[in-house]
Amino acid sequence: MSPTTPAQHASPWPVVELSEIDSTQAEAHRRAASGERGPVWINAAVQTQGRGRSGRSWASFSGNLAATLLFEPGCSAALLPQLSLVAGIATFDAVAPHLARSPAMQPLSLKWPNDLLIGDAKLAGILIESRLQGRDIIAMAGIGINIAMAPEIEGRTLACLADHAATPPSPGAVLAKISWHMQTWLQVWAKGAGFPLIRDAWTARALPEGTEMMVNAGDGPVHGAFAGLDIDGALLLLEPTGHRRRFSWGDVTLPGPSV
Repeated sequence: MSPTTPAQHASPWPVVELSEIDSTQAEAHRRAASGERGPVWINAAVQTQGRGRSGRSWASFSGNLAATLLFEPGCSAALLPQLSLVAGIATFDAVAPHLARSPAMQPLSLKWPNDLLIGDAKLAGILIESRLQGRDIIAMAGIGINIAMAPEIEGRTLACLADHAATPPSPGAVLAKISWHMQTWLQVWAKGAGFPLIRDAWTARALPEGTEMMVNAGDGPVHGAFAGLDIDGALLLLEPTGHRRRFSWGDVTLPGPSV
């Protein structure tokens, strides 16, 4: 692990800059275990063992964003999954202004529960984790964005912001915007009390209802069409039979190469 240096960014919360780290999530866990409560960002120029949901690796190169927000959410453990939607909105709002405006521009959208897409290609991923320290619940919101380049992974469609932005931003500039938007949307969320507003905001930025998708929640794939979110943020899927199914967890992929 490289030495850490506190850095001043245009961010409402402190940012700790690392030149190289195994994983910003792992570092956030270590800091929480040693007593840190945040809010503080852990930002790394390079991750050597980055990871996403379900233990998947998340490749992170210089010029991309790999950061984790360590903070106390102030809610019960049952409400922690809602933070995926909060972080998704903040990431969307930070990235959207950088996209070039043209008739051929692919739409930016959120895919449940934690992906940001350009067209049908994954641009960013979000990983929400938590740990109990004494009586305190500590949350880690990890955000990875392909800014300068996208890794080549067989069977997966990935995008990078540099291919879609008029002027590609720096990782630090994107992180500062995410930080401000996270602060705003966490205030709206209000420890879960404002979740209906979060649900509406997320839905407004999401893939269109009717988008074909497949959900695998561990008992085999289920095909259907995106039918919005349930009152608590669970995914609603309309099967070809007309039956509407609810998923509180699962891997969601779109037709074609895995996204």
